[in-house]
Amino acid sequence: MTRFELLFDLVYVFAVTRVTDYMADAHTLEGVAQGLLLLALLWWTWAGYAWLGNQARADQALLRAGMSVAMAALFVVDLTIPEAWHDKPGGLNGPLVLLAAYLVVRCVHLTVYSAAAAGDAGLRRQLAITWIPTLAGAALLLVGVLLGGWRQTVLFAVALLVDWGVVFITSRRGNWRVHSASHWSERHDLFVILAIGESILAIGIGAADQPISGPLLVAAVLGVAVAIGLWWLYFDLVAPAAEQRLEQARGQARTTLAVEAYSYAHFPIIAGIVLAALGVEGVLAHASGHGALGWFYAAALCGGAALYLGGHLLFKNRMGYGVHVGRLVTAAVLLGWLPAAAALPSLVALAVVVGILAALIAGETVRYADVRRALGRG
Repeated sequence: MTRFELLFDLVYVFAVTRVTDYMADAHTLEGVAQGLLLLALLWWTWAGYAWLGNQARADQALLRAGMSVAMAALFVVDLTIPEAWHDKPGGLNGPLVLLAAYLVVRCVHLTVYSAAAAGDAGLRRQLAITWIPTLAGAALLLVGVLLGGWRQTVLFAVALLVDWGVVFITSRRGNWRVHSASHWSERHDLFVILAIGESILAIGIGAADQPISGPLLVAAVLGVAVAIGLWWLYFDLVAPAAEQRLEQARGQARTTLAVEAYSYAHFPIIAGIVLAALGVEGVLAHASGHGALGWFYAAALCGGAALYLGGHLLFKNRMGYGVHVGRLVTAAVLLGWLPAAAALPSLVALAVVVGILAALIAGETVRYADVRRALGRG
């Protein structure tokens, strides 16, 4: 992985923070849905550039120039996230600016990727096909922006279904290339860390403007424990085992794993982290009070952690590891805890979630001791 790719990813740090803030400010189910749609648009751009970076080094002149343009456009997307659905008076039309910047990112990606694929007719053909869902999705996004309101939400969802669906179908037996398995897994590892970093930022945001108190410090420690738990569940065994499996695969088998297990199955993992971070932020904001956490933040905290584990189940299934019963049961327990978490004080709700994750980690550490040693994790 090049240093320029690390610089490129910094724009997404800001983006994830803006999405979390958008959902927190909206404080509604509709706002969460809109935030997840924005996160999906951002993830799709990042995934595209991950493929590009695996085709050619990002520090080469052409890629660096293209990714620099994309970075600037992505930062514009980040700035307009608060106005994605509701344009503020004065200035330019926020939703239209967001869409225009997003399309610049997508079009630059496909153009530079085609140039980097010179000499590979199969890959260039695959990229030419990809223009079709990209432009179809863009048309739906534009109509959604012009209509606004709930129609925009629906059309954004449809645009993603068209874009993601057609790319998925055309990628099966397609001509994508994964030249370096280690680079590929490392890029996705970094994005997971980036997202987990958002849960750390959420602690600071939730604690902002609050006087230091015992409950606030306890909530902060528990929030850090959640971040560590999420990190452990991905990086202790899942990430190294998946990288090993990807390294062993060859040709079309490797490409299929990269498409299904990483480009697609990683999105619920990222979305789960962001939702859990939103829940942690809510806990910190209410840590000094004695009232109930409430349904909004309880659903984000417990539902986000459950979605994170659900993404792991999908990822491991696509990698050929089958169903992980422990994580499936834990996801169900987290969802079962949601009603109680909403009715109980925020510290209690968060502490139980930490306990549930800790129990899963302890159980897996014992159960998979041999696997951990084989992977050099013991």
